[in-house]
Amino acid sequence: MEFITAHGLEILGFIVGLAYLWFEYHANRMVWLASIIMPAISLWVYLSKGLYADFAINIYYLLIAVYGYAVWSIKGRKESGGHKSQALPISHLKPLTGVVLLVIFIILDIALTWVLLNFTDSTVPYADAFTTALSIVALWMMARKIAEQWLVWFVVDLVCVALYFYKDIPFYAVLYAVYCVIALFGYRKWVKMITAPDSDNMVQKS
Repeated sequence: MEFITAHGLEILGFIVGLAYLWFEYHANRMVWLASIIMPAISLWVYLSKGLYADFAINIYYLLIAVYGYAVWSIKGRKESGGHKSQALPISHLKPLTGVVLLVIFIILDIALTWVLLNFTDSTVPYADAFTTALSIVALWMMARKIAEQWLVWFVVDLVCVALYFYKDIPFYAVLYAVYCVIALFGYRKWVKMITAPDSDNMVQKS
């Protein structure tokens, strides 16, 4: 019972996280509603464990969840002729966009590491900054339905497994281990949704 009390929020976050995975895997816009609930839970978990960068990114998660839901939904509204317009299609990452995102990641990683080292008592500043900076990039890619976002998330999830075990957040560590596996299957599924002749998806330049 003591274990449940100590890790209650983690367990709830774990359950919501599984729902999030299912919706993301199927490219269902309901993923963004889960993206609002889970950060709200995670804010308290990360703050209590001294994961300040992870705490900060969950504020970003809440904001971009609204943006992502709008982007995934607005193009699915009915046009004046009565026909339903094509929802935002899944696309591949363009090289130029990839370079820009890499530069943004490096800048964010350096800035977050500096902040954590100089203004917090974080015991894992480098790992915390790395996963946070990369998550910011990955979430934007997800909002734009870029298939390679799954590969970026795989790297984030892999580091988080070790980080959360180290910080004694076991349920989140297990959840992110599941994320690692799903990320590989998710990437494969999204690529098939781009190339499959019978898919409702259309390739869109990002």
